[in-house]
Amino acid sequence: MKTKTPLKSLGNQTSYAFSYDFNLLETFENVHQGRDYFVEFHCPEFTTLCPITGQPDFATIRINYIPQAKMVESKSLKLYLFSFRNEGEFHENCVNRILEDLIKLLEPKYLEVLGNFTPRGGISINPYANYGIPNTKYEEMANFRLLHFNLAK
Repeated sequence: MKTKTPLKSLGNQTSYAFSYDFNLLETFENVHQGRDYFVEFHCPEFTTLCPITGQPDFATIRINYIPQAKMVESKSLKLYLFSFRNEGEFHENCVNRILEDLIKLLEPKYLEVLGNFTPRGGISINPYANYGIPNTKYEEMANFRLLHFNLAK
């Protein structure tokens, strides 16, 4: 039996956007709002274009968040990330734009985005950005995680 849902992309034929589109993102209600927990997305097939050369850049994008009232629907996230495919963006801009878009969409308690880009010219770039609700333990968590980012490497 098929369940009816207000989500547009889930359960329908996949149609890919070939330019950046925030409006592809969809949400559903977090039914566990009384509990803090992490949701992690591991997106190993992210691509974008170098804004100078037009050459493709490949990355694994990791998104972790502690939801509040809304959750991001995974197929819509996949389609949204795919929409970067023909965008000319520096790695750091991609990660920060994803972070800002998901903050706007979800209003999460905590959110972090890491881009592990494959090397070009012998150098890999791995930008990290995070957010926690201001004046809460989540902001303290964001500050701590940022200050201690990749210290083990």
